[in-house]
Amino acid sequence: MILVTGATGFLGATLTRQLVAGGHAVRILRREHSKLDLLNDTANRLEHVIGDVTDYPSVLAAMEGVQHVYHAAAYVGFGGKKDEARLMDVNVRGTANVADAAREAGVMQMVHVSSIAALGRTRGHHEPIDETAEWTASKENSAYAVSKHLAEMEVHRAIAEGLDAVLVNPSLIFGPGRPGENSMAIVEKVRDGRVPGIPSGGTCVVDVEDVAAGIRAAMERGATGERYILGGENLSWANIFGTLAEAFGAKLPRLRLNRGPAMVMATVSETLARLIRVKPLITRETVRAASETYRYSNHRAVEELGCSFRSFRDTADRIAAALSSASEV
Repeated sequence: MILVTGATGFLGATLTRQLVAGGHAVRILRREHSKLDLLNDTANRLEHVIGDVTDYPSVLAAMEGVQHVYHAAAYVGFGGKKDEARLMDVNVRGTANVADAAREAGVMQMVHVSSIAALGRTRGHHEPIDETAEWTASKENSAYAVSKHLAEMEVHRAIAEGLDAVLVNPSLIFGPGRPGENSMAIVEKVRDGRVPGIPSGGTCVVDVEDVAAGIRAAMERGATGERYILGGENLSWANIFGTLAEAFGAKLPRLRLNRGPAMVMATVSETLARLIRVKPLITRETVRAASETYRYSNHRAVEELGCSFRSFRDTADRIAAALSSASEV
């Protein structure tokens, strides 16, 4: 029996569908009102336990009879004190609960889904970042990054206490998903011609199907306590936006958003958002991340896990085809 947390989300649903397609018996821990749309027909082939990673008794109950755990539940937030509190509650305390319950229940192995954000960022870092990166406190690290770093510390604590666990660090994940959520928000803005300007930096991108496959490989071949970066291509934001625009036949603005002017825009956006109590259109954390270029090495995942990653052009075309088919239904 396999337990998946976060199975109703973008990545978790893809992972769960792959596991079921591979003939595995899968149980998911989900909240009572979680959407099941991303699971499609797979939702009827699962064992469902109602609970929440922040509720230890429900997590422990979900572990009964389980041999392997994929912990993919996480909260992604980039604005305000409420977001920070939620990040700490779900990502840090929730991970501690899952790791402790897995150890208490005698689970054979756990894979913790972290993020490249947990590797840390500093300005002016030009060399590819790999799994040996050591966390350094910096304004370039978002509240989300801090929460994922602290979550990794909880996993390592549990490992020291006897848990067999492996960590994976996906880069920016793209693929067909729910409208307005995760990277689909970027895709939709490009498709609809609503991109105000192109950020000056760059990052590593990866297809959601490849990440799910990499997570399964980490369970099969990963070494206890090790990290594996699951990233496809290191691209500039101009390249990322351009590839998406080409897939959709959309036009992009010529304006390039450099760090200085973008920070001014973000400050104004955050101030207005606080006054009228809505989410800001752009935040300073987003600007810090998008205005710098960060590259990541997938060498360990390729060599040790046997991972392979498709090109971002293939991913963009896949997203465009999926959205086109959905609009025709």
